[in-house]
Amino acid sequence: MYSNFKELISKEELDKRIAELAEQIDKDYEGKEITIICVMRGAVFFTVELTLKMKTKLKYEFITISSYAGTDTTGEVTLRTDLRDSIEGKDVLIVEDIIDTGRSMKYLLEHLRSKNPRTLKVCTLASKPERREVEVPIDYLGFEVPNKYIVGFGFDIDNNYRNLPYVASLEG
Repeated sequence: MYSNFKELISKEELDKRIAELAEQIDKDYEGKEITIICVMRGAVFFTVELTLKMKTKLKYEFITISSYAGTDTTGEVTLRTDLRDSIEGKDVLIVEDIIDTGRSMKYLLEHLRSKNPRTLKVCTLASKPERREVEVPIDYLGFEVPNKYIVGFGFDIDNNYRNLPYVASLEG
């Protein structure tokens, strides 16, 4: 159906790794309540699948930032929608779809630290270490992916192809 896509991570691999991440997060936050901050829109699929597998008491928050136009990064991060509720004094876990250059996560960490959470950790489904320009902490990592444009399971091109049940690279 999508001849220019090459599957990188199958649905089965996603399910297995997300279950492992949920188990580790549950262990690390045992007895605590955490605020999950889903970075819109890409991390929606990952956030839902992750939190459905978690047993930890949690609350959801959503934040929207943007740094891409089509398949190219603009190099500038824009806050489109901020949090609705305070995270001051709370244990916070950012759930992101991908960290590539690191600029967006650096921006997000600085922005959220200014809101005085008790703890602030990062969980990302994918990382592209080859593209890293700014080092940022990754506390929970799903997969390292090659330096290719990826789609599916939340990853998109101009808001298309997010609903593929696997992660694929754009070929050609």
